[in-house]
Parts: sequence; C-alpha cells; structure tokens
Amino acid sequence: MAEDHYSLSAKVFHTLREDILNGKYQAKEELKEADIGKEMGVSRTPVREALRQLELEGLVNIIPNKGAFVVGVTLKDIKDIYEMRTLLEGLCARWAAENITDQQLEQLDETIFLSEFHFSKGNWDQILILDNRFHELVYEACGSRELTRALRDYHHYLQRIRKITLGQRERVKASNEEHKKIAEALKARDSAAAEESAKLHIRSTISNMDKIGWENLI
Repeated sequence: MAEDHYSLSAKVFHTLREDILNGKYQAKEELKEADIGKEMGVSRTPVREALRQLELEGLVNIIPNKGAFVVGVTLKDIKDIYEMRTLLEGLCARWAAENITDQQLEQLDETIFLSEFHFSKGNWDQILILDNRFHELVYEACGSRELTRALRDYHHYLQRIRKITLGQRERVKASNEEHKKIAEALKARDSAAAEESAKLHIRSTISNMDKIGWENLI
C-alpha cells in the first residue's frame, strides 16, 4: 500500500510538473486539490503531497488557508538558467571530450544527420526531439552524474521556450551548424575547443532570444 501511495504521489507530481512547464497552468493560477484529484482519479492526499514537492522546486506557492498557486518559470528564471547553462554546458563538453566513446560519437553524427534531414522536410517536432537527443548524448558522455542531473533539469525547465526557438528556420539551421562544431571538437578530443563551442552554442541561443524578445517567450 505504501508503494502504491508513493507511486500515485509521484505520478501526480510529474503530471503537474509537466503541465506547469508546458503552460497548461498559468502563473498565479490556483491548483485546487479536489479538481486535480477528480481529473487524475486519485484522492486529495497524493495531490497534496505532490503540491508540497512542487513547492520545494519553486514551481508552486502554498499559502496557508488560501491554497496552492502556480509560480511557474519566470522571465528572470529563464535568463538565469541560460546564463548558468552557458558555463555548465561548456564544462560538460570539456569533460565529454575526455570521456566520450566511439559509439557515442557515432550517435552524435547520426543525430546531426537526422536533424538536417528533418530540417529539409520542415518536421519541427522531430527536430526538437533530436535536439534533446544531441544534448543528452553529450550529458551522458561527460561522466558526471551531478552535472548531468543539473543540465537535464535546466533543459527540461526550458522545453516550452526551446519549442518556440526551434520552430524558427534560421535558428534551427544555425543550431545544427553549432552542433557540428561541438561534435568535431569531441571527435578531436579537444577539451578547450569543445568547451568553447558549447558556450558559443548557448550564447547564440541567448542572442536569438534577444531578437525575439524575452517577454514573448513566457
């Protein structure tokens, strides 16, 4: 029973987390335990526990005697995350250059090839999936569980933003070229070049969002 209860709480947590990050729930919107429980077919207890966990992540604010309200990801959060990613993605690529396997390099090449193919077809959903895959391969190659965990969380938090930016033809084309440079540095086992290429990739993303207007991303 305890395991089932934990599974229910975890299920509610992950569902609500996805819904908040995807924009289903807007900032300051109240998350009502009864409504969520009814929608998901669970009692209020796992919903309450999920909301507490979301509060620990900073996505929800629980006000005593009032309820739970969405905080979501703010504009400042987005800017902060991208600045931190610039440094962390660089470090990740540096370590990946020292640890990446031949099989992982082949998978990177395949991912880049498929990205270019789907770019030519205008398959934007597939491009987003492949972009995720490229970064995931580099994360896996870095050899650090803690760095991988942090970058996965940041990547996940930005999924809605990334879907907007990777829906732009010019940005996708530039991003593919930036991925190629990262892959080339990794093949050469050049730690410094890999780090700088990864940093430039994130900086280019930031520059693109400056053009879009950060306020249009949330």
